[in-house]
Amino acid sequence: MSRPRRARWLAIGGLLLGASTAVFTGATPESPPRAEVPVLLVPGWFDSARDLAAIRIHLLGAGWSDAQVRTITFDEPTGGNREHADELEATIAEVLRTSGADQVDIVAHSMGGLATRWYLLTRPDAPVRRVVFLGSPHRGTLSAHLAWGDGREEMMPESPFLDSLNSAQPVPEGVEVVTVRTLIDTHIVPGTSATLPGVPDYALCCPTHAGLLKSRHVLEIVRSFLELGDVARQPTNGIRPGT
Repeated sequence: MSRPRRARWLAIGGLLLGASTAVFTGATPESPPRAEVPVLLVPGWFDSARDLAAIRIHLLGAGWSDAQVRTITFDEPTGGNREHADELEATIAEVLRTSGADQVDIVAHSMGGLATRWYLLTRPDAPVRRVVFLGSPHRGTLSAHLAWGDGREEMMPESPFLDSLNSAQPVPEGVEVVTVRTLIDTHIVPGTSATLPGVPDYALCCPTHAGLLKSRHVLEIVRSFLELGDVARQPTNGIRPGT
């Protein structure tokens, strides 16, 4: 092949290579915008931070940074909610200090929702913007008979702790809240205990109690509520029996 012809083919090849590289680069999606409010994930009775891994991974993929999604493991996972609320207070203070934010969002599963509500009830100026309760026994659960620790006594229906917790409004004014539950929850009995008066509620069919932490529909609701704070705009195939 003559030198001019070889040079011409090399030039064409270079253009094609450059074009293919541009197409490949352009096909790579940009990272989602950074979320401004950090999120604290709170586990339920006998659970730990590792049980919340699916939610954390989902939020990271949706644009929250690694530092903005914090999980907590209580010192005594079966312990009392008052002590857990103290641990929440310390963790939230640390999250705000390290992130520079002035508010946090909370996603709480099962008994973790009771500690979250006690924290909010006893600290009405708590720096919390939005809360998602996933299968939390707000009025107790009969399955507490099978549990142990101080958490067992506090989750019993009509326990003194729940009487105190439910003597006031569900959460302080200004905190946006939604409850999410499954219609086949064998841990929260009766299932309506996972609802709160006047609070938007999602009842889904049909993850398990633990499956709420991995359900695609639940993850979509959590992400959308934390981003938008508008329940009516959240995409889900679940059932909304009422607000």
